Amino acid sequence: MKVVAFNGSPRVNGNTSQSLKIVLAELEKEGIETEIVQLGGRKVFGCLACGKCRENKNNRCARTDDEMNTFIQKMEEADGIIIGSPTYFSNVSTEVKALIDRCGFVAKSNGGAMYRGKVGASVVPVRRAGSTFTYSAINFFFGIAEMIICSSNYWNMTLSLNPGDVQKDTEGIQTFQILGKNMAKLLKQVNG
Repeated sequence: MKVVAFNGSPRVNGNTSQSLKIVLAELEKEGIETEIVQLGGRKVFGCLACGKCRENKNNRCARTDDEMNTFIQKMEEADGIIIGSPTYFSNVSTEVKALIDRCGFVAKSNGGAMYRGKVGASVVPVRRAGSTFTYSAINFFFGIAEMIICSSNYWNMTLSLNPGDVQKDTEGIQTFQILGKNMAKLLKQVNG
């Protein structure tokens, strides 16, 4: 089994990345292969609603001027998908929004089954407030993609501003550890 995690923050070693690593460490303890994809700061574009993915029906976006098809393929091949995003003005980063929109459009245009039954989890660092909209945006994508949404003992978030602040949030660390354990258990149940 494999889980791919997308770091939607342009800070490569910021709180989003550190939070993802906490979750992935628990998955690795259970023998699940993991990969972090640095999405934030990459040159990715939003959906143009050109409809070519509906015409081509090849599980790919017709737009080839960025790396989105690589990300779509990684999601398609994974058993579990984690999307981590910092909270920017009460929502996801622009790169995460592009990922959600384009992956979602391609999946719906190709019969809707690309991500069906996969396990999804969100990871959301926030300075103080607004995280519920970010959390919701990611989980709404998982829901419409017919994925199984994994949760923890609290919403999958941490209160953190400066890189490394997540390491001071004891409750956030525990939330992400439990998320990793729950995701490992769920993946094993779903995939036998």
